[in-house]
Amino acid sequence: MDVEPHLPRIVGDAFAAADAVAAGAVWKLEPAARGLDSNVIVLPAGDEIQRHVGPALDVLIVVLDGSGMLETAGDAIGLQPGAMVWLPPRSERRFIAGPDGLRYFSVHQRKPGLSIGR
Repeated sequence: MDVEPHLPRIVGDAFAAADAVAAGAVWKLEPAARGLDSNVIVLPAGDEIQRHVGPALDVLIVVLDGSGMLETAGDAIGLQPGAMVWLPPRSERRFIAGPDGLRYFSVHQRKPGLSIGR
C-alpha cells in the first residue's frame, strides 16, 4: 500500500529496535521524502565509536538501554537510559559502551546527498 509522503504515519517501534541483538545501526528512517535522518545504534559491551568530529549539523540522541560514556573535547558524559544529549555541529565525540552495551536513538537534519558541482 502506497502512503502519501505528507501524511503522518508510524515508521518503527523504538522498543523493538532497542531489543535488537545486532550491532551497528539496527533501524533507520526509510521514507525517501523526508527532512530528517534517524537511527537506532547498538554497541555491544565495551565496543566504541572511535573519536571523530561530527557532521555540520545538530544531533540529538536519547539513550534507550544500557550505559556508557560519551567523551567530548571538554568532558566525559555518563550515558544512562533516558538521557537526552545534544551534540552541536562539528563537535568532537567518542562513544564507549558500558558492561551491558549501549543502545541509543539519534535524530538530525537529513544530510545532503553527494553531488558533483562547483
